[in-house]
Amino acid sequence: MAKLAKSHHEAHRIDRIGWLRAAVLGANDGLISTSSLLMGVASADAQPATVMLTGLAALVAGALSMAAGEYVSVSSQADTEAADIAKEKQELVEMPEAELKELIFIYQRRGLSKELATQVAEAMTAHDALGAHLRDELGISEVHAAKPVQAALSSAAAFAVGALPPLFLVWVVKGAQLPVYLAGVTLVLLAALGAIAGNLGGASAVKGATRVMVWGSLAMAATWAIGRLFGVSAV
Repeated sequence: MAKLAKSHHEAHRIDRIGWLRAAVLGANDGLISTSSLLMGVASADAQPATVMLTGLAALVAGALSMAAGEYVSVSSQADTEAADIAKEKQELVEMPEAELKELIFIYQRRGLSKELATQVAEAMTAHDALGAHLRDELGISEVHAAKPVQAALSSAAAFAVGALPPLFLVWVVKGAQLPVYLAGVTLVLLAALGAIAGNLGGASAVKGATRVMVWGSLAMAATWAIGRLFGVSAV
C-alpha cells in the first residue's frame, strides 16, 4: 500500500497553466496581428513585395515585442518573489517563534484544530521552515515560480509560429484573392488553436474556438476596411 501511494502521481492542468498561457497568447497574437496587418495592406492593392516585407517586419517586431513584454512582466514577478523570500529568511532567523505561530494560524484558518495545526506547523518547520512559509504563507512553489527567460523565449517562439501561416499565404497567393485566403485560413487556425487551448485548460473547446474567432474576425474586418478606405488604389 505504501509503495502504491509513493508511486501514484496525479497530473493536473494547473501544472502547465504558465507555459500554456504564454504559448496560446503568443500564437493567437502572432496569427491575428499578422493576418490583420497583411489584410489591410493587401486590400490597399499594395505590391506583393511590399505585402511580404510588411509580414516579415510584423513577425520580427511582434516576436521581439512579445519577448520583451513577457520578460519585463515575469521579471517583475521574480523580483517580488526574491524580495519576499529574503524577507522570510530574515524573519525566520530573527523571530522563529512568531513565524511558527503564523504558520499555526494559517493551518487553523484552513480547518485544522489548534492542536493539530500546532503539530503540523512544528513538523513542517523542522523539515523545511522556509519552504513551508513560502508555500503556505506566500503561495510560492517550484511549479509556479517566475521564470522570465523561459517565458520570453516561449512567447517569442509562439508568436513566430502563429505569424508563419499568413506569411506563407502571401508567398503562394497573389492578387485580389489574398484577403479571402487570409481570412479563411486564419479563422480555421484560430478555431483549432482556441479549441486546443480550451481542451487543455479543461474548458469547452467550442467556447474557446468561438472566442478567438470572433475577435480575429473583428480585427481582420477593421484592417480590411482601413485598407480599402485609405489604400493606394484610392490615391
